Amino acid sequence: MGVAHSIYRLITDAKAPNQQAADRVATHVTALTGTKLADGLIDPKLVLAWLLNAIGAPGYLIGVLVPVRESGSLLPQMALAQRIEQSRQRKYYWAAGSGLQGLAALGIATAALLLPGVAAGWVILACLALLAVARSACSASYKDILARTVDKGKRGSVSGTAGTLAASGVFLFAVLLSTGLLPRTTVAISLVVALAGVFWLGSAAIFARLDEPEAAPQEAEGFAPNQLLRPLKEDYELRRYIGTRALLVSTALAPPFLVMLGGREAESGFGNLGLLVLASSIAAIVSSYIWGKLSDRSSRQTLMISGALSAVTLAAAAAVGWTAGAPAGIVVAGFVFVAQIAYQGARAGRKTHLTDMDTDGHTSVYTALSNTLIGVLILLGGGFGLLADAFGAAPVLALLAILSGLGAALGARLSEVQDESAN
Repeated sequence: MGVAHSIYRLITDAKAPNQQAADRVATHVTALTGTKLADGLIDPKLVLAWLLNAIGAPGYLIGVLVPVRESGSLLPQMALAQRIEQSRQRKYYWAAGSGLQGLAALGIATAALLLPGVAAGWVILACLALLAVARSACSASYKDILARTVDKGKRGSVSGTAGTLAASGVFLFAVLLSTGLLPRTTVAISLVVALAGVFWLGSAAIFARLDEPEAAPQEAEGFAPNQLLRPLKEDYELRRYIGTRALLVSTALAPPFLVMLGGREAESGFGNLGLLVLASSIAAIVSSYIWGKLSDRSSRQTLMISGALSAVTLAAAAAVGWTAGAPAGIVVAGFVFVAQIAYQGARAGRKTHLTDMDTDGHTSVYTALSNTLIGVLILLGGGFGLLADAFGAAPVLALLAILSGLGAALGARLSEVQDESAN
């Protein structure tokens, strides 16, 4: 993280209009780089799933890793949002969330190293649940902090730069993994998970030093559903945004079904895992910064383009599955590569759009409301797995392609929130 800090300081010191703005941007980029790198090293879809399998944890525990991680980080946010808005210093919520994620990651590594399979599996799942809830505090608070400490027009670049730097680290991990330079053992992967914990703890310490102006605390309105859902009823732009984001959840759900499309190729073990991690990390490296810059110009166009790219890619994958059977591993990796580029675009676009929207000072509530609704949808998205079991991966990919296309179409109806004259 120190290297990333130094590199970005050189850039921002040359371009920022004042030192305070440069320091704030550098703090954001450094802390985000650490957490994004930690996310890549502990990836539940790949790394934790392999780790649980290696230590002999039961299959049903492996199957719930991703739902626990994704929904657990989204569903608690409505309960946190109003408490965050009542605080003058909101950076401490993010720092505490990052710190708890670090401790949870260290707990996962310790359990994998010291406990037998079933016991380790349950402890790892509990630590992952804690990690997910801690992550929700970061997510619910971050957009509000970003909006008050970084100028519009630079916010997407902050996330994009951090994403590129972190993806470079994950790429190195994937190379070591694929070539065998990193031992393919439980001990080695557990130490990688522990390293992710160190990155989270370091990011917490860095972000706690952010020069954040005090916010005017919002009055508590209680947690009655009608109060929490009021923005959804009153703000048409928010409804369109949530609808677009809901449809583009397809970009996040697609990768496991792309792997399934490969049939037996997807079961070739740890070597294939390295290939897929490589494809995913390269996609993030080549696209994160570009998506971030485009989002600063037009988050609406970013969502449209990423949705269209996902639709075309998933439709092509479905066609290959229907006509050619199980494709080779390298073909699957190619589909994962392009699909992950689309996912990075959808992610950058949705974050920047919500940050730049006119929320009348309620960014935390808007963030929590949208994330909670999406968390429910992700839980329901588990039904796609049942469809894949019954009909195969290709029909599911075709359905996800349709959803991505609809997301691009609905995204076209969003406002150009980066246009100052429209606000």
